Amino acid sequence: MAARLMIVSDLDHTMVDHHDPENMSLLRFNALWESNYRHDSLLVFSTGRSPILYKQLRKEKPMLSPDITIMSVGTEITYGDSMLPDNGWVEILNQKWDRNVVTEETSKFTELTLQAETEQRPHKVSFYVDKTKAQAVTKELSDCLEKRGLDVKIIYSGGMDLDILPQGAGKGQALAYLLKKFKTEGIPPVNTLVCGDSGNDAELFSIPDVYGVMVNNAQEELLQWHAENAKGNPNIIHAKERCAAGIIEAIGHFNLGSNSSPRDVANFVECKVDHVNPGFEVVKFYLFYERWRRGEADNCESYLASMEASADPSAIVVFPSGVEKTLRECIHTLKGCYGDQKGKQFRVWVDRVLSTPVGSSTWLVKFDKWELSGNERCCCVTTAKINAKGSGASDGFAWVNVQQKWLEGYEKKDDSTWLF
Repeated sequence: MAARLMIVSDLDHTMVDHHDPENMSLLRFNALWESNYRHDSLLVFSTGRSPILYKQLRKEKPMLSPDITIMSVGTEITYGDSMLPDNGWVEILNQKWDRNVVTEETSKFTELTLQAETEQRPHKVSFYVDKTKAQAVTKELSDCLEKRGLDVKIIYSGGMDLDILPQGAGKGQALAYLLKKFKTEGIPPVNTLVCGDSGNDAELFSIPDVYGVMVNNAQEELLQWHAENAKGNPNIIHAKERCAAGIIEAIGHFNLGSNSSPRDVANFVECKVDHVNPGFEVVKFYLFYERWRRGEADNCESYLASMEASADPSAIVVFPSGVEKTLRECIHTLKGCYGDQKGKQFRVWVDRVLSTPVGSSTWLVKFDKWELSGNERCCCVTTAKINAKGSGASDGFAWVNVQQKWLEGYEKKDDSTWLF
């Protein structure tokens, strides 16, 4: 079906705040997305990073899995976790493009310093250039390549990065291609929000009928582009908040849906969602688990009681090791762990929360449960069976059983402290 909301976001200094060691704005966004939007919306990451550096960032930061990834400044589009490439996009970019000619002509410019080999892609050649020389080099280089019969686009961003792409490439064109594809299939997103901070994001804001947010920490080059090209456009805002917090702000500003992250709510009973769904139950459960172990849970005894009430008496948890315990045993064990991670770098988040109805009031919910403790990061692929307590989801949920297995490469060294 058509996505209720499609968010298309740059990564570095937009979704990911490299000046936020606790990654709180990113974790706030994660909780909001998985509890409110994952089940009926699309998350698209649009980055200048190559696939290699993109995967590296995912290992360093608590990022969600996007539905679509646009990489290498809009020259590569891939789908899902398997990162299946869009071959139709490749065919479009091959027109009037010859990478060998580009490398030949750019070698004549002493002002250009070639970026790392990982950043050189089939439809992207990347350099560093001094800010004071960028404008002159861009013009001269553009003329040289045009004389060689190439139709290219040169993008300068970040105060030092110069990327040469096919004319049909770029973050904006990649998004336009996706929107056209969805429209052809009869499922255009109801709303699209684009998010960025630098010059290579400017094209995103030029796409018709999208909402846009320049995060508070946006660079001068993007703000200047906005002043010259889109100052009167009410659908583009300069957020008051940095990075992912600015994206959350924009969701609320444009009334695109709930912008209340469960991480911002002290009492989960007061946390409202647009559409009650099992994803909200999962996010709420593991946020409480994090707060309990950090010694930050409010109304803890009453919430523990409600957790026990939400556990079916026969509910079983199958641990990654194969050990089985009742869910109520696990909750009882949790009681003795209050504050055992206090003052430590301990965070929990869930990713890819997808629920499948298997009856009139029963869902199978599959998700990745991540746990960061100090420098150790581990992950369980988790499947939970959840029932609606009453006649519908709005009456709350009861956990029937939980099965977990380690995500390959993210096993916990000592799983004796693994509670859920």
